[in-house]
This record gives sequence, structure tokens and C-alpha cells, in this order.
Amino acid sequence: MITRTFTEPVPKREAELRAAFWEQVKSIPRGEKIQNCIQCGTCTGTCPVSYMMDITPREVVALFRAGHLEDILHSRTIWICASCYSCRVRCPSGILVTDLIYALKRLAMDMKIYPPKFPTYALSKAFISNIYKYGRNFEIGLAIRYFLKANPKKLIASAGFGLAMIRKGRISVRPQSIKKVKEIRAIIDRANQLEKEGI
Repeated sequence: MITRTFTEPVPKREAELRAAFWEQVKSIPRGEKIQNCIQCGTCTGTCPVSYMMDITPREVVALFRAGHLEDILHSRTIWICASCYSCRVRCPSGILVTDLIYALKRLAMDMKIYPPKFPTYALSKAFISNIYKYGRNFEIGLAIRYFLKANPKKLIASAGFGLAMIRKGRISVRPQSIKKVKEIRAIIDRANQLEKEGI
């Protein structure tokens, strides 16, 4: 439960997270508009996945203003965002809500702050690893890595579905690389380098 008032000083950890967040926001055109939020709830009302979020997009801004950035980073919200940009299009204050959620997601990954029992980040890491290795996704490898992290029981429960997909030739047991996988790796390496340079 959140009990800190607006008049209390911001804890050191929160101050560090906020500084890191503003560094992320610098890369977003008009990102500072987050300060103009009027708390109308349009973002939440137009979000097709807000019903699955533990903190709505409107509450994300309210919590940020109240100095509870760590609560946002521990939430499922930033990982559930469908990137449909409805919130961004309809915001009367012109706030780039989707871009700010991406900034929060990058910050969570940098700080290794993830929601408990909701390892979507594990799925993301497994997918990127597959693309880097093979130039395409390897579905069985992705599912195994995700379920081992998320819920090993679901891996066993899904085995029948996986076997049916294999029998019908919908997925392969062995990973298959594309011909120019080195070019894909070069693109990913360059993107990582640009991110480190803050470009």
C-alpha cells in the first residue's frame, strides 16, 4: 500500500530511477509533455488491454507524479501494452503515452526490475535470442525457455498441443537458420551499439 505523502522527500532509490527515466524521455520528441497530463482518463478508456493491467495508463502518470516510479516498474502494465497507439492519438494534451510506456519498459530492463510471476521479459529475451541465432523464430525453443521461467507445469500441459503441431508440420523440432543470418546479427549489433551511444 502506498502511504508516502507529497511533502516527504523522494527516497534516494526513487530519485535515481526518476533521473534514469528522464534520460530515457530525452530520446522521445515532446516526451516532457507527461507533465501536462490532466488526468482525464482518455488513455485508459481507449486502451484495448487496460482491463488486464494492474495499473491503468492514467494511474501510471499519477503514480509517476506522486513519486512512485518503482511501483510502476514492478507492475505488469508496461509489459501488457499492445502498442496500438490509441492512447497517443486521443490524448487531449498530446502526451505520447505509448512512447513513455516504452521508456519505462527500457528502464525496467536496464534496472532489472520485473513484475513477480509475470515473466514476459523472459519471452522477449528468448525471442531476440532466437532471431540473433537463426535469423527467425524457433517456436519450440521459445516455448520451452518461456515456460521453464514462467510455469514449468504449463510446459507439460502444453506438450500435447506442441506434438500435434509437429505432426501436422506446423512447427519444426530443429531450428533452421536463414541464409543471411550474419546480416541480421549485424543489424542487431548495430542497434545495440546505437542504444549504448544514446542515439
